[in-house]
Parts: sequence; structure tokens; C-alpha cells
Amino acid sequence: MAAVIVVVVYGAILVCYIQTGLRAQWSGYSLAAQSLSMEQIQQARAAVWDPALTNKNEITNLNLTSWSYTSSNQTWTGFATNILDVPYASTNFIVATNFVSVQLINLNNTTNPFIQVVMIRCDTVWPFQYRAGNLFFTNTACTLMAPDNRDPNAL
Repeated sequence: MAAVIVVVVYGAILVCYIQTGLRAQWSGYSLAAQSLSMEQIQQARAAVWDPALTNKNEITNLNLTSWSYTSSNQTWTGFATNILDVPYASTNFIVATNFVSVQLINLNNTTNPFIQVVMIRCDTVWPFQYRAGNLFFTNTACTLMAPDNRDPNAL
């Protein structure tokens, strides 16, 4: 009877240890995916968008694949793949995909000039190996960006 109790206790300790390791790995991947998502948003925020300078818009110059524009809701969409920033050796890296959408939003259509902002949303999808298959998780970051006002005549 004592041997059964010892086996059950040690088995429970091993299962808890393995589960703790998996949870720590998942947390690292999630943090790296959030960092990747914020990196993409910072690239968009660094671009110049100034409607006063003959509609200068460098946000659409992001290095994304399959850029497309939907005129009904004024949204640009595209995606990019990148490696999660977690330690890896040779070929055991984790590839995540950033799905980026940039949408022009008119806050007030009654004033002259119109009040516009751009909503930048980045959904980072990344896989996590659990038991026999991959589970996919998504980290989302979103921000609003006001236009630059670099035209001194518009001030």
C-alpha cells in the first residue's frame, strides 16, 4: 500500500512539473508574439501620414505581403511572417504571422476639414505544440493614429 502511495505522489509531481514547463513555454511564446505585434504597429506609427501635404500616406508602404484595399470601408490589409523572438537552435524556431489592417476612420464629417484618424490593428497568430497537434493562438494589438501636420501653411 505504501508503494502505491509513493508511485501516485511521484507521478503527480512529474505531471505538475511537465505542466509547469509547458505553461512557461506558452507564456514565453505569447510574450514574444505580443512583442512582434507591437513591432509591426510601431513601424506603422513611424510612417508619415499627412493629408495636408497632398495626401502623403506612407503607412501603405509597410513591408507586407498581399496588400489589398477595400474601398467600401477604406481599409488596407496585408500580412507578414516572422520568427518569434524566443531561444532556438538550428531548425526549431517558431514562425508567427502578422495580419495587419489599416483603416481610415472619419470621426466627424460635418467640420471642415474632416477629422480623420487611422486605426492600425495587428493580429499575430502563432502555433503551440501541445500533445499530438498544434494549437493556434492570436495576440491582438490595436491603436489609433492622428495625422501628422508637417505643412506649415496648414497650421
